Amino acid sequence: MDLNMTGITGDIGIGAIVGFIVGYALKKFLKLVLALIGAYILSLFWLQQKGVITINTDALFNLAKSATEQTMSLADKVVGILPGSTAFIAAFYLGFKKG
Repeated sequence: MDLNMTGITGDIGIGAIVGFIVGYALKKFLKLVLALIGAYILSLFWLQQKGVITINTDALFNLAKSATEQTMSLADKVVGILPGSTAFIAAFYLGFKKG
């Protein structure tokens, strides 16, 4: 039985590189999205304080809950299709932590 180590190490290396890049980019993207959402909500509350608009806070919080649930279900789907290699997962963690 002949074991081809170059193919295995190539797959591990590619998985690690892709994992790091995906983790790093995901964290940067999440930071940007959360900053934009925070600025939007703060602007809504500022407009409410000035008397320009009125906010139905129950509906706003239900909308936030719905968006969170949809995001989590999307995350579950993404994790299901990602390669399950240890190198990818470890590099993803490092990239997410570094980003």
